[in-house]
Amino acid sequence: MKKLRVLIVGAAFSADLHSDGYSRILDKVEIVGICDKDLSRIEALAKRYGFTGYTAYDDYNTAIEQCECDLVDICMPNFLHHDVALKAMNAGRDIICEKPLATTVEDAQDMVDTAERLGKHIYYAEDWLFAPAFRKALSILNSGQLGKPLYIRARECHSGSHSPFAQSIKYCGGGCMVHLGVHPVSFMLALKDNRWSELTGMTSGGQDTNLVHQKMEGEDWAGAFIRFEDGTYATLEANYVTIGGMEDVLDIYCEQGCIHVDLSFSGPVKVFSIPGLDYTVEKAEVTSGWSTPAVDEKYNLGYCGEINHFVDCALSDRDADVGLRGMDGLETLKVINLIYKSASEGVHIKKDA
Repeated sequence: MKKLRVLIVGAAFSADLHSDGYSRILDKVEIVGICDKDLSRIEALAKRYGFTGYTAYDDYNTAIEQCECDLVDICMPNFLHHDVALKAMNAGRDIICEKPLATTVEDAQDMVDTAERLGKHIYYAEDWLFAPAFRKALSILNSGQLGKPLYIRARECHSGSHSPFAQSIKYCGGGCMVHLGVHPVSFMLALKDNRWSELTGMTSGGQDTNLVHQKMEGEDWAGAFIRFEDGTYATLEANYVTIGGMEDVLDIYCEQGCIHVDLSFSGPVKVFSIPGLDYTVEKAEVTSGWSTPAVDEKYNLGYCGEINHFVDCALSDRDADVGLRGMDGLETLKVINLIYKSASEGVHIKKDA
């Protein structure tokens, strides 16, 4: 069986999430290159996931030019997505790109246009669509036994990113809405095939007007009300003011029932520790007392499923499912920018207006 040859660009946080997925399907994928300006991070990543036979690069231009690969997995800071993507696609490679697709709608559009012109695939890494608990919720919803959905509420929140790039709009593209809210926005757009009709947004504004993070240029709280073409309403929220660990929550209210999913804190393992544990769940500030340690966190958050899907798609030269294509990443960024426009100008926005 032919294996997909992958070059991973970046060896930090996102690369760790993706590498866990690759490590489970080494029967159909081969990591032929890893690139990071810090070569020690490459060595640590490869050792952690058992990658061998790869070439290490400290410059992504050199890596894309020299590495014999089929796909480039972009695990870089947001502001570099556009440049790395264009270089990779112009070199004849398909790409996986982490969220958000780019820091501006213009750059995201350029990426999608380039992929179409060159006949390349952009696989947009939205892990929520592969989280097993969310997929179970959608299977129940799609069974029709609860009737049609009327209102959906989704949020991702934690205490704030410590990445220096997340502090600047230039490098990140915004605040918590583009960094965390990108997940509920993408999820809802995928669920409704990108067919939204109107929205209203509100944010904390950034810097001095933020609730907590007053040195951050982007907002640390954001919310949006969205109406979809089929009449379903949704409330989507993101914030950097939630302590105690990351929250990924989905509530679906239907004609004859409802579904509630708490992705981060539900689990069968409960531990009481006086000194505390090494790790319980992403972004948990303390681990002493009672806690619910995550069980196979990367799998349950959807990263393994999305990587497996992208590898299968690339091997068969086909697009990803709805919500996981470049065009979906572009539509997500357009909606997030309209949320920002609504918030800053105090206006209600209709899609065709």
